[in-house]
Amino acid sequence: MTDDQRRPRRRGQGELEALVLAALAEADGPVPAGWVQERLGGDLAYTTVITILTRLLDKGAVTRERAGRFFVWTPAADQAGLAARRMRKVLDAESDREAVLASFVTGLGADDERLLRELLGHPRATGED
Repeated sequence: MTDDQRRPRRRGQGELEALVLAALAEADGPVPAGWVQERLGGDLAYTTVITILTRLLDKGAVTRERAGRFFVWTPAADQAGLAARRMRKVLDAESDREAVLASFVTGLGADDERLLRELLGHPRATGED
């Protein structure tokens, strides 16, 4: 047996964050970190789950509130909202927003382009009333 076969596969930070967010999305309400740990199969250390939740809190992806002596955690948005937040973060990191947006739009398939045009034509999507 090789070392790779004996050692469990190491997951990346983004993958762990996505797993934690998915677990929180399945919850009926705010949940403690221990619940998240159990939901993920218990193979992650409790401290690792706390670290991931704290990173997500720093990113604005989750909220927490005190419940007795511990915190309970809730996703800050649904999956679509979290994806939109990631897209804005990528866009904000670029110096030429126009070029990035133009490249993104020209790479869309016909159905996505049609949907985007419909959304942009909707007053709420453009901020107009």
